[in-house]
Amino acid sequence: MGRLFWKFFFAFWLSLLVAGAAVGTAVWLHNQADRDEIRLLQGGPRAAWVLDTASTILESAGPEGLRGLLNRWQRRPWRSQLMVVDRQGRDLLGRSVPAEALASARAARAAHGAEEQVREVALPSGESYLLFVTSDGDAHPPRDRRPANPSPMLPILIGLLASLGFSALLAWYLSKPLRHLRWALQAVAEGKLDTRVEPLMGGRRDEIADLGRDFDRMAQQLQQLMAAQRRLLHDVSHELRSPLARLQAAIGLFRQNPARLDTCLERIERESVRLDELVGELLTLSRLEAGGGDAPLESLDLMDLIAAIADDARFEAEANGRELNFEGQGEAVALVRGELMHRAFENVIRNAVKYTAAGTCVEVSAKIVAGTLELRVGDRGPGLPDADLAAIFEPFYRGSNGNAATGFGLGLAIAQRAVQTHGGTIRAANRAAGGLEMVITLPLAQGH
Repeated sequence: MGRLFWKFFFAFWLSLLVAGAAVGTAVWLHNQADRDEIRLLQGGPRAAWVLDTASTILESAGPEGLRGLLNRWQRRPWRSQLMVVDRQGRDLLGRSVPAEALASARAARAAHGAEEQVREVALPSGESYLLFVTSDGDAHPPRDRRPANPSPMLPILIGLLASLGFSALLAWYLSKPLRHLRWALQAVAEGKLDTRVEPLMGGRRDEIADLGRDFDRMAQQLQQLMAAQRRLLHDVSHELRSPLARLQAAIGLFRQNPARLDTCLERIERESVRLDELVGELLTLSRLEAGGGDAPLESLDLMDLIAAIADDARFEAEANGRELNFEGQGEAVALVRGELMHRAFENVIRNAVKYTAAGTCVEVSAKIVAGTLELRVGDRGPGLPDADLAAIFEPFYRGSNGNAATGFGLGLAIAQRAVQTHGGTIRAANRAAGGLEMVITLPLAQGH
């Protein structure tokens, strides 16, 4: 379960907790108000004040005066009432007097220690009244005068408001990045491949933020692929234009001077071969870009393959006044597409022979390091600017060092795609003593 799940889970859980806490608080406050009222009327300073006031009015104004005060007090929403009972146990207002409450009041009066709860007032007329506060249900005011109990809709309303608030917050939290993603998708669909959505995600750390980063990587790759496609079309058209122009020139010369047939045919044949090689390399590159083509996998000793290629390249190097030294021992057996790996190793080694200076030696070494074949090919050529070290693996690359070597600029591009197809890497670096060094690493335990 991902982070987005836990956000949903905790949001709804928190919503329920808040709703429950709100309902519980409302009920507690309501009950607390009732308890506080009873406590104040029965045993606190307020009870003493009520009893003192009623006693004073009874002594000064008589039962009729106190009856008016009691009627006014009775209209107040109190849970407890002041009872005024004569010797016969009758209340001054004619209310029903709970027998248990009356007995407790008389017992408290007899104990002579409950002046705050019970008072006895004797009038000059000989009448005697017992005053006490009761919370018994029978002495409560009429139902229509009691404070209303909390409505059963109150918990539902509180839960509804809490869930509504959290749901709105969660909906906003989820819909905002989705709107950004929708906008970014529409922008990419309109051809704006430089659109990026991660800066709009803020500090999110969930699946939606991961989706935004994946979208940015997709947009970046599309942008690079489109740029590479445009560059490839431009380079292909440029490379095809030159041999086609020479073919047209040869045909034109033949028409002007039929006696030069052999020379023109030789030129046409040479340019046709060049075009065939170019188309062949483009097809190879296209297959590699598509994932390696349908070449069969076979078990090969790559060390023997490199040694055979180095031996052929040494013959070519010696014919041009250069040398090649190969060092490699052991076995490097792997399940590979033999034709692709042969093209990759051959392109790198022959490229070094082509660019190394006359009278110098190309150094080729291969070794096994932790189950990985490491091939190093170093020349003594002009090297490259550091800014061009990654660009040399692009199709039709032409270096900025002004080297005028022949070729289409597809060899290293094919080598890189072939190595990557087999899970390996290839990189270039300038040598400290001059020249360029190519390093290929290829895992041996793989079966792509």
